[in-house]
Amino acid sequence: MIISAIVAMSQNRVIGVNNQLPWKIPEDLKRFKTLTLGHPVIMGRKTYESIGKVLPGRENIIITRQPHYSVPGATVVSSVEEAIRHCEGKSGEIFMIGGAEIYRQVMPKIQRLYLTLIEKQFEGDAFFPTWGKDEFKEVSREERSDPISFSFLVLERKK
Repeated sequence: MIISAIVAMSQNRVIGVNNQLPWKIPEDLKRFKTLTLGHPVIMGRKTYESIGKVLPGRENIIITRQPHYSVPGATVVSSVEEAIRHCEGKSGEIFMIGGAEIYRQVMPKIQRLYLTLIEKQFEGDAFFPTWGKDEFKEVSREERSDPISFSFLVLERKK
């Protein structure tokens, strides 16, 4: 099992504002769907509520501290550790899809990072955590410019 994170982030590390994405990049959403389809996706409650539905074609695991929270078609757990334990024994990748607090908690466990780096600064209230430049190596980069300049990166944790 590979623990991966997938995120779109601006130059100033913004990943959200008012529980929404501060940009519209259709190609990024398409990449997200292509990469995560058929894999478990783990998200915080606020991320689930911003999406507004269970993502089809994926096992949805929602992390919340709310004791009686339930979502038809999803598994609800109370911690990142419980979410990872729930996925143990599965082959392939599991994807952490946000939000900021989930990324912060899971960052030390991330083995692969699918990053959409947006070449612009945005106002926001949710930020992706920092990591040491020696922690990950870049294994691929694809540059794009529509509707704004951005790059698709894949980073893997150094052994």
